[in-house]
Amino acid sequence: MADNMSIGVQLRLDADPHTKFGFISGNFNVLHPGHVRLLQFASELCDKLVVGLLPDGATAVTVSYDVRAESLRALAVVDHVVALDRDPLSFISALQPEVVVKGYEFADADNPEQSIVEGYGGRLVFGSGETQFSSIELIEREFQAGFQLNVRAPVEFLRRHDITLPSLKSDVAKLENVRVLIIGDLIIDDYLTCSPLGMSQEDPTIVVMPIATNRYVGGAGVVSAHARALGADVRLLSVVGDDQTAEFAGDWLKSEGVEATLLTDNTRPTTVKERYRANGKTLLRVNRLRQHPISLSIVKSVVRKVECMLNDIDLILFSDFNYGCLPQGLVSAIVARAKENGVMMAADSQASSQMADISRFRHMELITPTEREARLAMRDDQIGLAALAQRLLDTSATNNTIITLAAEGLLVCAKNAVTGEQTVDRLPAFNSTPLDVAGAGDSLFTTVSLARCAGVDIWRSVYLGSVAAACQVSRVGNAPLSHTDLLAGIETLSSQSPEIKTTSGAEDARISAGGWAGHQAAPLN
Repeated sequence: MADNMSIGVQLRLDADPHTKFGFISGNFNVLHPGHVRLLQFASELCDKLVVGLLPDGATAVTVSYDVRAESLRALAVVDHVVALDRDPLSFISALQPEVVVKGYEFADADNPEQSIVEGYGGRLVFGSGETQFSSIELIEREFQAGFQLNVRAPVEFLRRHDITLPSLKSDVAKLENVRVLIIGDLIIDDYLTCSPLGMSQEDPTIVVMPIATNRYVGGAGVVSAHARALGADVRLLSVVGDDQTAEFAGDWLKSEGVEATLLTDNTRPTTVKERYRANGKTLLRVNRLRQHPISLSIVKSVVRKVECMLNDIDLILFSDFNYGCLPQGLVSAIVARAKENGVMMAADSQASSQMADISRFRHMELITPTEREARLAMRDDQIGLAALAQRLLDTSATNNTIITLAAEGLLVCAKNAVTGEQTVDRLPAFNSTPLDVAGAGDSLFTTVSLARCAGVDIWRSVYLGSVAAACQVSRVGNAPLSHTDLLAGIETLSSQSPEIKTTSGAEDARISAGGWAGHQAAPLN
């Protein structure tokens, strides 16, 4: 094999004299959306993009060169993949790329290649691509829609973590041993099915006629119903208005087997979200709510009730929609008391049309923000995706962070309880053609949290949660997901992918922090 110097020189000699080269290097153990954004960003700055892969055996390299190179060559934006026989500096000196790209998080770090690049007139550029991911076509669609539940199993994740699909069924049974308290915003979701009549002749407005209404309990209410349907012993603590909507919620929760304590705040009507749908598509959403914080007297009442329950619960789930039900004083008080009593905690804090900070939920076993929510918490729209997950995990003193990426699946950042080492891995979405995305995050959050509390490791827990989310979006409406549904989802995956009923002990392809010369962080691994 030719050394890096000769390869770099040859690439330059073979190219048109006016070709503008770009270069980026790293481990690239698991190719995730953060990598693709960075590569897309780099490709827009040059004519030919060269990717240098650190050699097998280098720090934090856990996947063979051939596997990593094949994944990169599948991307249209990558023109050449080169095996580096030492650190990238010698190759940069030989190729002399016009642009060398590194993640934005390296902008303030010591960058040894900077003097080399500037010496021959090139540029060292920092960036992490578009934060609103729009390069879906650049990631190979490995999994297509399956039959019935419309899901398909990501094979490599199972192999990396030595998971068999049949063994996951025993994990589902463990969820029944969990005693859980859910605290947060209770929401009513109304689905108004409409008949489209056409365009108004008076103004450019779509005209529809409502023909049916289906009502569901959402927010913390459906999280509690998910947990109960999965077999857990469930209590719910929330705040509602003095209205018939609250009565409906109370009756429904009772019918679902949830022990609900609903405190009344006369200044805050029960939150209602309306979705107007026609021909299987949502046309308009209308929210009827108040967002001011609950009163101090109600805060004290919630804390007292939590204190009375602590000896009888194993897990607390915060289901926060930032509508005022969980002010910071209340959250801090509950967290302090739960820590004293050794009660595990997890949090989901949504920010669709409002501001949020998931990092305010500290010392959680698990948090599950979207990418937007994670960036709001870190106040950073530039840093790479994996680095974002790691930084959020550190800032919030959390053990596990799951950043959900909608159609692109999710990114998991887990901390080893013994060594403190952070590991990042990606799990693609199981369902490529969802009928209704409402409830996907709730079912994922609930399932993963219950599994972790039941002693299931984070990788198996995340896989179960992804199955739950895929099942959930295979139907319209945020209805509770039962353990029967979850088992059916696993069975569907098994029937579609018989080759992964057992694993082959394949090499571990997790991403770990670290890299060449100690400067390579997770976004480039």
